[in-house]
Amino acid sequence: MNYKFILTYDGTRYFGWEHQPKVEETIQGKIENVLSKMVEKDVEVIGCGRTDAGVSAKGYVCNAHLPIDTDPKTVRDYMNRYLPDNICVDDCIIASDRFHSRYNAVGKTYRYTCYIGDTKPVFNRKYVYSLDFKPDIDAMKKASSLLIGEHDFASFCSNPKMKKSTVRKVDKIDIEKNGDYLTFTYHGSGFLQHMVRIMTGTLLEVGEGKREASSMPSLIDAKERAKAGACAPAHGLCLIKVDY
Repeated sequence: MNYKFILTYDGTRYFGWEHQPKVEETIQGKIENVLSKMVEKDVEVIGCGRTDAGVSAKGYVCNAHLPIDTDPKTVRDYMNRYLPDNICVDDCIIASDRFHSRYNAVGKTYRYTCYIGDTKPVFNRKYVYSLDFKPDIDAMKKASSLLIGEHDFASFCSNPKMKKSTVRKVDKIDIEKNGDYLTFTYHGSGFLQHMVRIMTGTLLEVGEGKREASSMPSLIDAKERAKAGACAPAHGLCLIKVDY
């Protein structure tokens, strides 16, 4: 049976989603270990994509073909019993045999959260990027509108050896202030390595007055990573939803 899982996880203590040689602390590794023990056979878990070290998720999707015919709720409850407290299986359903978490995904929503208050976000400190300046939100919104669309986002990709196309479509960037918190919500067909974090870092430089909002088109045309802003810290980023 092909089981589809919806996960919530606190990624701040993990080395990302993808399992790595000699690295135990990955989300994929933890999921595979639990499922392998359950079915007494090695299991491969297919993820909807890679989240970086330190990045969290509230709606991560993965799937696995298991040699069992067990009620999805029973599978979910077993996994939650043995997974660490910072990983939760919110839902488990039986998918079609051809369902593939990565190849069938048509869109993703990410949210990056900054703290702009005057004190300290003690209880949220692990999940927000605390700024030491008050950004110009209107300028950032103007800049973000120039990033929307289908473009070659090579300037926003941290992988200089990227062999596949760096063209992506970003159809929404919402920047909102809610009290002492500032959120950047991105939706697109897919994102390059560190793309959301680099876009956030670039927009924050606009908000700090270090670059002009009107410079976004020329930055896209440059197709050079060095031209874009700093990569915002991983702990402020969260995968919110995957579309199918």
